[in-house]
Amino acid sequence: MKWKSASGVLCDRRMPLKLKEKFYRTTIRPAMLYGTECWAVKHQYVHKMGVAEMRMLRWMCGHTRKDKIRNEDIRGKVGVAEIEGKMRENRLRWLGHVQGKPTDAPIRRCDQGRKNR
Repeated sequence: MKWKSASGVLCDRRMPLKLKEKFYRTTIRPAMLYGTECWAVKHQYVHKMGVAEMRMLRWMCGHTRKDKIRNEDIRGKVGVAEIEGKMRENRLRWLGHVQGKPTDAPIRRCDQGRKNR
């Protein structure tokens, strides 16, 4: 939904690419990654997120798949990292928050029960 409302700015050829990059990083990517830290991550989900991200980045640059430009080149042009790495960062950050809780916290009790198996 965020992409549809922001596509007028992001797909406008008159807008500078640096502005589009900043807008993408601050609005679109956080909306895509919301809640991913507690997903049971499957390869299918990671793949779908990556495909959606690349479609958006190609639209931002004004390219299509027919142009046959590599994903790495487009990411380098826009200056964003792969979404898979960002998903991993979010999960590790969430794990750090859980590990920092007191041992009597409900989430830690669930975590301890899982380790005892």
